Amino acid sequence: MKETMETEKKNNYPEESLVRLNKFLANNSGFARRKLDEFITQGRVTVNRKVITEQGVQINPLVDDIRLDGERIKEKTRKYYIMLNKPKGIITSTDDEKNRTTVLDLINIKDRLFPIGRLDYETTGLLLLTNDGDFANKLMHPKHKITKTYIVKLSKPLEERHKANLMAGIKLEGKKTAPCKITFPFKDDFETVSISIIEGRNRQVRKMFEYYGYFVHKLHRSGYGHLSLGKLNPGEWTKLSIEEVNKFFK
Repeated sequence: MKETMETEKKNNYPEESLVRLNKFLANNSGFARRKLDEFITQGRVTVNRKVITEQGVQINPLVDDIRLDGERIKEKTRKYYIMLNKPKGIITSTDDEKNRTTVLDLINIKDRLFPIGRLDYETTGLLLLTNDGDFANKLMHPKHKITKTYIVKLSKPLEERHKANLMAGIKLEGKKTAPCKITFPFKDDFETVSISIIEGRNRQVRKMFEYYGYFVHKLHRSGYGHLSLGKLNPGEWTKLSIEEVNKFFK
């Protein structure tokens, strides 16, 4: 961005202070980068009071006035990476029009956080939340193939032929699911299964088993990549260490 570059030189700020506009917004606005790209295209973002609709624009956070829907976005100095054991009956959302309890109500942090992906109302278990949009975007991008593991209680024992087909991939809503891993975690219990997937389609695990006529009585996410809930009780949360965050990309 020419104007930004001229400002940067004028104030003698180093070149390394330049950053892509969508990355800056992702790190400081609470929205994921893909969503912010849509906002930019829609003309909702301004730099120094000028509407920006092009992708890839670079800005200087030290001197530029960055606004989203007229609200100035300032650079955050602290990033949060939270692991929550989501209880049943909690909404995975930042707010709810019906005033139901959301996952944010369980976390006493004033900074704006957002969940990485979703767990539906009835589903329990491991949910990650952050204010780092770039981190969230990386975790949700299919190319990283980050595994999410669920413990599923089915309405009847899972037949071996159905297990094999599900592991190989089935067609849901016109698109084949990626190969997954299914095991029986408890001896002689074929109604309880562990399934590990690398995708994140809406209600995917439920739909996969429903494809063969299995009703999902309980669904619990037990793992996300290298993370597990450990001793976290339902409703409890903990901050991830920088080592735990960085391990996702090693």
